[in-house]
This record gives sequence, C-alpha cells and structure tokens, in this order.
Amino acid sequence: MRIPSNRGLRRIAPSAFSYHRLKSYVSNCRAVVVPYFGGPHVLELRPHVQVPPLKPHEVLVRTRAVSVNPLDTRMRSGYGRCIFEPLLPLILGRDVSGEVAAVGASVRSVSVGEQVFGALHPTAVRGTYTDYAILSEEEVTPKPASLTHVEASVIPFAALTAWRALKSTARISEGQRILVVGGGGAVGFAAIQLAVAAGCSVVTTCGSQSIDRLLAVGAEQAVDYVAEVDVELAIKGKFDAVLDTIGVPETERMGINFLKRGGHYMTLQGEAASLADRYGLTIGLPVATAVLLKKQLLYRSSHGIEYSWTYMRADLEGLIEIRKLCEAGKMKIPVDKTFPITQVKEAHEAKDKRFIPGKIVLELD
Repeated sequence: MRIPSNRGLRRIAPSAFSYHRLKSYVSNCRAVVVPYFGGPHVLELRPHVQVPPLKPHEVLVRTRAVSVNPLDTRMRSGYGRCIFEPLLPLILGRDVSGEVAAVGASVRSVSVGEQVFGALHPTAVRGTYTDYAILSEEEVTPKPASLTHVEASVIPFAALTAWRALKSTARISEGQRILVVGGGGAVGFAAIQLAVAAGCSVVTTCGSQSIDRLLAVGAEQAVDYVAEVDVELAIKGKFDAVLDTIGVPETERMGINFLKRGGHYMTLQGEAASLADRYGLTIGLPVATAVLLKKQLLYRSSHGIEYSWTYMRADLEGLIEIRKLCEAGKMKIPVDKTFPITQVKEAHEAKDKRFIPGKIVLELD
C-alpha cells in the first residue's frame, strides 16, 4: 500500500477519523530497523514496514522528530542482546514528537490531530524511528506549544529517567541539596532543572564546555572534572541525594561518601542488562538481583544510605509535570544537530565517534 502523504492525512477531519478507517489507509510505513547487531552500517531504512493494529490503550503517532539516545546506539551494538536478539529485526528509538493519527478504543487523554510528545519503555521492540510510532496512553501527552517538534523530541526519555530517580526514588523536596554527577548529558541536564524547580540547591560535575550552560539553568556550582585537580575537594558539604549518570567505581565511591545518612545514591549504570547478556537471562538476572541486594545492604549498614539502579519507566504523572515545566520555561534540553531520517547512519556515526557531544535529532518529513 502507498505510504500516505501528510496532506492526505490532514484532509481527513479529526471528528470523522476512526482507527478502522486509518487501518485501511495506512498498513505500512518507513522505519529504521536493526536486522543484526553492529555499527551504524547495519541500520536499514525500509520503505514498507507493517503498522500493527492498535490495542485499546494505544496511540498511533505520526512522527515528526525523534532523538538519538545513548540507549539507541547501545542497542544497535548489542546491548540487551539476550532480550532483543530473538526479536530481531528491531525498530530503534525511544523519544517521539508528532501528531496523533489514531487512538485505541479506551484512550481518552489525547485525540486525533493533537500535537503530542512522549517516550517508550527501554525494552520496547517497535521503537520510534518510523513514520508511525505506537505508544501506550501512559507514554504520551500533549506537546508543549512553546516547543517545536525537534525541541520536544529530546525531552521525554531523559527527563523521565531523571524524574524516576529524583521524584519517585529519592522523593526530593524543597531545601534539599542534590549532587548530579555528569550534568552535561541530557539526563543530568534534565535532573538539574527538575531539582531546581523543586526548590533544591544543585551541585554538578561536568566538562568545561557545559559549565556555563548548567549554571544558566540553576546549578549553584559546576565543577570541571577534567581541569579540577581534586574534584572531591572542590565540592563542599553533604547531600540528600546523588544522581550518578557516569556510574564508574570512582564516581560511585565519591557519590556514596558525599551523602548524608538517610540519603539516596542512584546510578544510571545498573548491571542487570550487562549481566544478563554475559550469563543469559536465567542466570544473569538472579546474579544482578544478588549484586544489587548486596550493595544495598552494604551501604545501608556502612553509610546509612539507600542505593539503587535507576531506569526510565512510563509515568504519565511525571510526563505531565515535565510538560508543565517546559511550558513555564523551566525545562529545555539543547539540540546540537539535526539529520533527516534518511541520514540515520551518519547520525549514529556522529554519536559513536563523539563528533557531536550534545543531542542529535532525526527529522521525518
């Protein structure tokens, strides 16, 4: 079936637009797939990939922009192999910004024709590098009118990852002190803005190129971890929560030591997927659970703090709050470069080789 043009979709009045009509109109579309794991060269932009039927709680989004997340490049390279290899080919992509093309029978929070943004769960197999992305109702919300699709597409996955750590796990509150290790990345940048909006004081570590940017969004101190002779001496006082986006043994040790008793240390570099890849799901996941439990008991006993691995998850309450922060001008993640979806290989190569340190966005016409 011919891929519909944007003009064709717009001619269908939203009030008359039903999922059943769309199903007969759109049965396939373009999508970037990973047929096997490897470098950027494995990516294929296929012109006719099936659009599956919507379930009652799902939303079909006509994609306008998607961001390239570190998870995308890692999945392409084989991260999570034990989970994803039996499911190949995969469609990459977590974030999306676009328009609602159709909704499932039970969806009430968004409607056809509405501009939306959102993010899929990290383990989703059908991602957002496609003309038509499918998300659950819990994973999508109206797009902030103040943001373009490109600007909106870089926010949900990173901001929801930070939200899970700071709001759901640490339950930060006004007046607390927060340390963000690696504030220059998208998750760290979002975490700083979330903490500042909650009335917290924030200290962060980053590269020299990020210092001005992080101070501008409210960080009280930004420590250059490369130029500073002793990062730990440069950081003063204790903290109620530490979000470690780097997650190497040195930053873990530093973060733990900076916490007050009763504080929370959260790292993005949990070992569940890597251990599962190494030993297989049957052995790897129990090993990962044992490693996490051991650390939790150790640090609770030795330092009186809570230790956790943190991951993004669908959270409509969090996504709505993030949208409100965007509308108030309190949440924005800079975009450094955009590529058309036809240049997805070049975009991944630029990310792999760190030609572009900040956020990259793929645009779909």
